[in-house]
Amino acid sequence: MSPGLILSSFLIYTAIIFAISWITSRKADNQSFFIGNKKSPWPVVAYGMIGASLSGVTFISVPGWVGKTGFTYFMIVLGYVAGYAVITLVLLPLYYKMNLTSIYTYLATRFGRRSYKTGASFFLVSRIVGASFRMFLVVSVLQIFVFDYYGIPFWLTVVLFMVLIELYTMKGGIKTIVWTDTLQTTFMLVAVIITVVIVLSQLHIGLSDMISLVKHSDYSRIVETNVNSPRFFLKQFFAGMFITIVMTGLDQDMMQKNLSCRNLQDAKKNMTTLSLILVPVNLIFLFLGAVLFIYAANFNVSLPSLTDHVFPAIALGHLGIVAGVVFIIGLISAAYSSADSALTSLTTSFSIDILELDKKYKHDENLLKKKRQQVHIGMTLIIIFVIVLFKLINNQAVIQQLFTFAGYTYGPLLGLYAFGLFTKANVVDKWVPVVAIAAPVITYLISYFSGLIFPEFRFGFELLIVNGLLTIIGLFMIIKK
Repeated sequence: MSPGLILSSFLIYTAIIFAISWITSRKADNQSFFIGNKKSPWPVVAYGMIGASLSGVTFISVPGWVGKTGFTYFMIVLGYVAGYAVITLVLLPLYYKMNLTSIYTYLATRFGRRSYKTGASFFLVSRIVGASFRMFLVVSVLQIFVFDYYGIPFWLTVVLFMVLIELYTMKGGIKTIVWTDTLQTTFMLVAVIITVVIVLSQLHIGLSDMISLVKHSDYSRIVETNVNSPRFFLKQFFAGMFITIVMTGLDQDMMQKNLSCRNLQDAKKNMTTLSLILVPVNLIFLFLGAVLFIYAANFNVSLPSLTDHVFPAIALGHLGIVAGVVFIIGLISAAYSSADSALTSLTTSFSIDILELDKKYKHDENLLKKKRQQVHIGMTLIIIFVIVLFKLINNQAVIQQLFTFAGYTYGPLLGLYAFGLFTKANVVDKWVPVVAIAAPVITYLISYFSGLIFPEFRFGFELLIVNGLLTIIGLFMIIKK
């Protein structure tokens, strides 16, 4: 597939995104940017959040991961459902009852100002790095297959994408993203379905036969029974549950869309629908991974050493123009979906939680808008820097790195909210930052030395739970007498 055709697909898709942005942001104000004026239709939010939840990580990493881990990732997906139930029944009622714009305002009410700033700061670090992970994955693939051909350096490709995202989210914010995510979700799912159809046609095999072939292959293994393995099924399930609670329920990015719904009932419908849809959608991505590896074995395709490049290598190098075009559009959708809502939520959290612009300029909408846009530009520059830095150190599947990093940065948030919701104790607010920093450090030491003491045992994504428990223990140690 020629780089020129790929570039044309990119430009056409980007033009469509800007058209949606122009339509949705014509009468946007600061409340439109932060919470969509609380007028977002819940079915649109739920559908769009599928793409935001999947992003480039699921689109590229999950199919490639199947070659090494089979379908064991599906246990994490089942854990997601339990996590979404907790969000629906516990967190959403709290956020709507307090009428929050930033969910971290809860920490100020429950513990105090330093706890509030600590929670917001951990979110900012988590989301900046998480968004950069996702964006890096997608941009690196486009760099290899398109921009290297034109001699454009990686850093310039990153700048191009981030500037485009910054421009179409600058005015409308969450009001725009609710609708652009709908488009991006559609293209990602269509790309996967069309890819499977093309592979089946080239293998001259029907869908039912392929399902049977995958089912009886080593790729379909879901349950890992080795307790020492990081993919032990109970570890995976509970890790998925708590990953969802922190990376959705305690994440301003994902909750900002829920808070843009008209009321609590709509937000609950949105979250329940999302949790049910994500199960078959993730199963489709796992199935795609197995199909790609079976295709490669059948036609003796030489696969790249980096699993994240398996899907793009086959789609762009072996399946023809149609598959290449739909893959690129799906990939670009994943790129935009990875960063647009993250950029908006980072701007919201930094503006409201750190700078408190909504309080300083509550009587001056124009000045608030100006300051908010300055923060928007600043966050864009930070994400660009982190993506380029990540280029220098990446050496494993991004989905693995993403969940591992989340275990360290979201753990203190998990501990703070769990302690706040399920105890009535008050803590010494000034010591909360110390506890929040100490918990992930101790978690890292436990992970490191456990490997030396017990060579057969490996921590997986359950480090998040360990981190959260250490935070809770630390908070009990600083309870006010």
